[in-house]
Formats: sequence, structure tokens, C-alpha cells
Amino acid sequence: MSKKGRNIIWIGGLLIVLTTSSFMFKTFEDDQFCIYFDEHLISGKKAFLSEAVEPDTAISRPNIIIILADDLGQTDVSLYGNRLITTPNIDSIGQEGVTFRNGYISSPVCSPSRAGLLTGRYQNRFGHELQPNHRYLRNMVEYFFFKLMPKFKPLSPVRAKGVPSPEERLRQGLPPSEITLAEFLKKYDYATALIGKWHLGAADFAMPCARGFDYQYGFYEAFTLYAEQEDTSIVNMPVVKEYMDYHQWRQASGRTGNCAILRNCCEHMEEAKYLTDVLTDEAIRFIDAHQSEPFFLYLPYNAPHSPLQAQKKYFDSFIHIKDPVKRVYAAMIKNLDDEVGRLLQHVDHLQLSEKTIVVFLSDNGGATSNGTTDNKPYRGGKFTNFEGGLKVPFMIRYPAMIGPGTVYDQPVISLDIFVTIASMIGAALPADRVFDGVDLLPYISGQKAGAPHDRLFWRSDFNKSVLKNGWKLIINEFDNSVQLYHLPSDTSEKNNQYKVHPELVRELSGEIDRWEEELVKPLWPRVVNYVYKDKYGKYVFAI
Repeated sequence: MSKKGRNIIWIGGLLIVLTTSSFMFKTFEDDQFCIYFDEHLISGKKAFLSEAVEPDTAISRPNIIIILADDLGQTDVSLYGNRLITTPNIDSIGQEGVTFRNGYISSPVCSPSRAGLLTGRYQNRFGHELQPNHRYLRNMVEYFFFKLMPKFKPLSPVRAKGVPSPEERLRQGLPPSEITLAEFLKKYDYATALIGKWHLGAADFAMPCARGFDYQYGFYEAFTLYAEQEDTSIVNMPVVKEYMDYHQWRQASGRTGNCAILRNCCEHMEEAKYLTDVLTDEAIRFIDAHQSEPFFLYLPYNAPHSPLQAQKKYFDSFIHIKDPVKRVYAAMIKNLDDEVGRLLQHVDHLQLSEKTIVVFLSDNGGATSNGTTDNKPYRGGKFTNFEGGLKVPFMIRYPAMIGPGTVYDQPVISLDIFVTIASMIGAALPADRVFDGVDLLPYISGQKAGAPHDRLFWRSDFNKSVLKNGWKLIINEFDNSVQLYHLPSDTSEKNNQYKVHPELVRELSGEIDRWEEELVKPLWPRVVNYVYKDKYGKYVFAI
């Protein structure tokens, strides 16, 4: 071959390498992902919150405590049938009040479900539809690295055409247009506190101290360490085969950034004590300081969310559980139950029980992906639109209005808590926005017949679901799958009947379409999908 020919080949090869490199390392950042908030609702919120409330001595102002567990499946609680772990203190809330057998959360993943809980509105109405993300894949090199890394499964990276800029990522959080339950209750002279996990953003407008909470203690991230890893009284249980668990251990190490423990959104706290216990200590201190006035305590424990760390004294009590991951998980739940009991006992000691509403629920179903639980008899878990991801333990205790031992079977959802509490204190809701929750009291008491909701909806990007008259439709636009289950006769969602009832699929699809007309697009894109597999199929869910 001539020298000229060799030069042509060399130059051509160089051009291919440069072109490929340019493609592989080209940044995904794109200015199309600018976050805009609803200015009309922001104005309406300001007007509502600044409007004076006429004193009314007839209005009851009970204390309110909302206890939120993290990744606790419904069947992880003994009141719902668990025989491996006993949770007498959590159970007592339902036994002394109402237990919802079909209690749902508005999203199968942490942050969106919390946004719905604290606003009484489907989070899809204001764009808080997906997990906030501070780290996106930067280029195709990173995409293929995570795509091909076995440890990254069951997650699958999203091949994005563009991702938000670093500035826009910092603005991901609960939009300032939304009225939190804390802001609402402050209007009625409640002392308010958030003690525990926030996970609704760390921007100035999103942090809890700007969203109606007089007092804050806890952390902003989805997770943090429960104790120092070197503490000999702690059993650490990394799930070595799972990248998500590895990422959490690494990021939480040292409790820095959004994993830091903060007081009043600014003071960095060094805590040596096990975190679940610390949060109860803080909750008790807040109650003691405000026992003579109406208070709202939002207590979102991070237990039993990973990283998996248990106090050895609890771990040792579950010697009959051979799987070490499940054993640590059981120990964390038992610890949580004891701390719930300690809090309730203190409320009793202060003689506040009769005038205190206590709500207990979880932010989503149990996390099957890390081997801690299986949610049986329900299918799936956290991240999925199956019952194992959406159905949670849900109870309310309020002796003044709810008789002990009440069991309610109709479907209810976490969005109902805001509206029910507003009704309990005789407070009017703002008229400038739709509230999706329903006042549950008339249904619990039997004053109203039928179901509180004609239908319930869920949407996480391409995953869409509706539940109506016992029929649940799951549409997945990623893999073009359609699933239809009759839950009263098929609790485990094993028998897909979409081919048997095409007319019902059309009807329920139409319900979803009409609901979506009221929604906005997600304010930020997803980073990963979750690939769920079982003997009935393989499905992809957006996170």
C-alpha cells in the first residue's frame, strides 16, 4: 500500500475515533429542563395563609401526630398478619382506633408519596412525580458503564437526550405553590415540628423551615446512617450485591451534605445514639414544650429503610431468623415499634391521648429489591404499581371521634389525611386548588355508606394505574404491557384478565386519560428505571 493510502486510512481512523469520542463524551445537559412554578397558585397560597381566621371557641383543636415509617410493608406489621415480628405498639394505634385494611399511598416511591401526604393532592398535579435527583448520567460512557455493570441491576439507567443543569437540580423539591399541612395548621395557631426524614428538597423554598415547620430535626436526603459503622453495639449489614445499597453506605458515610443531621435547618448535629431512638427523644421534647397548646408533630422515621443497621440487643433477639439481612430488618422494625410505644406512653403520661389524633402509615410498600421482605401475599414492592408497592399499614387513633377496634375495608389513600384533619378541626380548605383527599370520618362512623373514592390513580412517568370497583388496571407504556386484575378475588395479582375484559380495559384507560388532563408534566426527569421480575413476567417501572 502506498504512503498516501496509509495516510488516508490513518486519518480516517482518527476521524472515527474523534467522532466516536465526541459522541461518547458529549454531555447530556440541556436547558429544556428548567423548573417553573405555578404563579397563580403561589399567589392564592399567600392570600389564603395571610387571611385572618375569626376566633371560634366551638372549633376543636386536637393535637396531631403523624408517624410515617419508611419502606415498611403492610405485612411487616403484626396487626396485618406478620407472625415473624410482633409490633404491639404500632398495632395499638389501630386497635384503639381504626385500621384500614386497604390503605394506599399515592406513589410507590419515597419523595412523591411524601409530597402527596403533606398536601392532600396527587403530587402529579404539581410536577413532583419522580424522585428528586442530584446526580444524572453525564454522557454515553457513563450510560454504558452502568448499563453493563451487573451490580447495578435491578436498576437500569435511562438513556437521556438531555438532563437538567446543576443549577436546576438544586431547585428540585416541593414546589412553593403547594400548601403543606404544617402551613395550613399554623394558620390555626398550631405549633409545628418535623422530626426525621424530609426528602422533599433542600432549596431555600423547599426546606422544612420554609414550609410551615417551627422546629426541625433530621435530614433532607432519602437516607442517612443510623449510627457510626464502628460502633460495636451496632450490627451493620451491607447488601453487597446491590449497587443502590452500596451507594447509600458510601454517600451516608460521615453524615455530610443532605445526609447530615440538622436542627432548625442550619445547626449541624453530631449524634452518637441510634437515630431511631434520637428522633423519639426529640419528639418527646417537642411535645413537652408544647403540651399546653395545640401542636402538630410530623414524625417521619427513616426506619426500616436501608442502610441496614440494627442495635445488637435487637439483632440478638431474632436468633430464629437465619437470613442475616432479614434478621437485621426485623431488628430495625422491632426497635421502631418500641420507639413508637415510648412516644405513645409519653402522650398517655401527659394525659393528652383523648385530645390527640395519631396517624400511622408508611411512605410505600416494603423494599423487596434488597431482600429484606417479600410483602406476601401481595405481589411486588417498592417502586412497583403492584399491591406490594402501593398498599401500606394505615391506622388512625382519636378517641374523641373514632371508636376502638374499628376496621375499615374500602380503599383509602394517604391524601385523605390532610382533608380528614381539616374536617376534624373544623377548618375550611382553600378554594383555589383541587384536593384529592376525602374526609374519612363519616365513612368510618357509618354516617356515609359506600366508598370514599370512586377511583384511585397512580402515575410515575410511563407507569399508569387506576383502581375502580375492585378492578385494577396497570398500563406500562415503556414495554407496552397491559394488566388487569380483580383484587377481591386475586389479591396477589396473578391472573391478568386484560384479554378477557377488553371493554373494561377501554373504560379504565379512559378514566386514566381524563385524569391526566388535569395533571402537569413531571418537573424533572428520572435517572433510572427499576426492572422487576417474577415468575409471571418482567416489568419496568419508572423511579
